[in-house]
Amino acid sequence: MTFSDFGFSTELLRAVRAKNYTVPTPIQEKAIPHVLSGKDLLGCAQTGTGKTAAFALPILQKLGQEGGQGQEQEGPHPGRKEKKRAFRPVRALVLTPTRELATQIGESFREYGRHTGLRQTTVYGGVSQVPQERALREGVDIVVATPGRLLDLMSQGLIRLGAIEIFVLDEADRMLDMGFIHDIRRLVDKLPPRRQSLFFSATIPGDIRRLADTILRDPVRVTVSPQAPAPEAVEHYLYLVEKPDKAALLQHLLADPALRNVLVFTRTRHGADRVARHLARARIPAEAIHGDKTQRAREQALSDFRRGKSRVLVATDIAARGLDIVGLSHVVNYDLPNEPESYVHRTGRTGRAGLSGIALSFCDIGERPYLPAIEQLLRKHLKVVEDHPHRSGLRPGSPTDLEPRKPRAPRPFMISVEELFGGARREGFAG
Repeated sequence: MTFSDFGFSTELLRAVRAKNYTVPTPIQEKAIPHVLSGKDLLGCAQTGTGKTAAFALPILQKLGQEGGQGQEQEGPHPGRKEKKRAFRPVRALVLTPTRELATQIGESFREYGRHTGLRQTTVYGGVSQVPQERALREGVDIVVATPGRLLDLMSQGLIRLGAIEIFVLDEADRMLDMGFIHDIRRLVDKLPPRRQSLFFSATIPGDIRRLADTILRDPVRVTVSPQAPAPEAVEHYLYLVEKPDKAALLQHLLADPALRNVLVFTRTRHGADRVARHLARARIPAEAIHGDKTQRAREQALSDFRRGKSRVLVATDIAARGLDIVGLSHVVNYDLPNEPESYVHRTGRTGRAGLSGIALSFCDIGERPYLPAIEQLLRKHLKVVEDHPHRSGLRPGSPTDLEPRKPRAPRPFMISVEELFGGARREGFAG
């Protein structure tokens, strides 16, 4: 299949050729026909699968076909003497969690739509709103935005969503991780009920599914599994350890200078902070990134890690999505993920560009059920490391079985009075 098979306009195909796109990726091949037909869509795909083109190209095609150059009306200040100009209502809105993603998606729309005559702008916080305000006043067809700045501009009357025809919620799971759920609901309430909605997320847990149910109408579900489960250059090792001993095990491993730069994954934001604090107390340079950190703090932490100022970067899955760190030596799964795709995504941060990499995974008794699915997706077993000081009672030959405990010697039924009352006094009871 080629891009011309989708029936795209010559303007779009010209832009596609300029990007050297030849064959659509799996998410593009599955999603584009449904988007072109006007159906709501729930897409499950990781970053880096060509997801942006899967919704940007059909959006540009649909808006271009329907025209919509606007109609003559007065400028934003009716009382002033201003030249009448064509009013272009915002017809497509893409909501994304971070400034970096908004910029990336906006650039894709600009490159794909450069020959279509459609206008787009990006809206995000942390910078002056003046250029964004100017673009909106001049009129745009497509807005790519982060929730906070978009709500600010709406409160100032600088943007209205009543003419939205297509709404895209991108990186939905990361949105929720960063605490945007209430902003999302406020924005969705401002959208016209008759619209096409596209919902993309790397994972579809229960809270994401419930949010999708409130936004989508009879959606088509498109899922793309990783094509290459894991880079062959990555070696996978498993450490069987009790949960309270994980911090000590990580500190023990970092005593080895071979762990030059290490990306550590935790399940929660609080867990990331806790691990970073533990390492800092041990005088191991480490920083945490997650949804509770400001954008500036995340950028600074990542910059420090890339420059070698920090040796360890502790992250949640969502905050680390899309990270591309050249020459990353090790990935540590401090908390084993409960979804095998997350394991692949985490360990894929190392072993890139022809380099080798090592993935170290800690597994406590509560995480044992996650192992079979991970190994099935990898199509290999994780190598169990027995020689470490914090090994738990899990058998290395069978990580899902416990080693039998040694039977305790039976205690005699009769005990002395001194033992009885001495023990009671030690427990704080009256004699």
